[in-house]
Amino acid sequence: MNMGMSAETEVSLDGLYRPSEDIVARNIEGELIIVPLVSGIGDLEDELYTMNETGKAIWDRLDGKKKLREILAELSTEFEAPAGEIEKDLIGLVEELVRRKILVAVKRNSQRRTRM
Repeated sequence: MNMGMSAETEVSLDGLYRPSEDIVARNIEGELIIVPLVSGIGDLEDELYTMNETGKAIWDRLDGKKKLREILAELSTEFEAPAGEIEKDLIGLVEELVRRKILVAVKRNSQRRTRM
């Protein structure tokens, strides 16, 4: 059980997540930089966030359309690593970014699709 994670911020492999509208993310000289636009995002006012290569690969896929399970499969192939290792990193990063309000969960009812 994750201490400090409410039901609202609990991360699931079947969840959909996207960047908050209260941040700006830019690639500058090959580095991903996340800038909060409002106070209350992250821990400190005016704090910048950067991502390593793995974090950037995860971030680039968090578009609110792919479930974390799909992102996990893509990353396992791309990095040629066991899904269990990548799952731990993926869930950990998404939990942290949701907690800091940098990522938000996408409501599923707006994602309904019919399969035949």
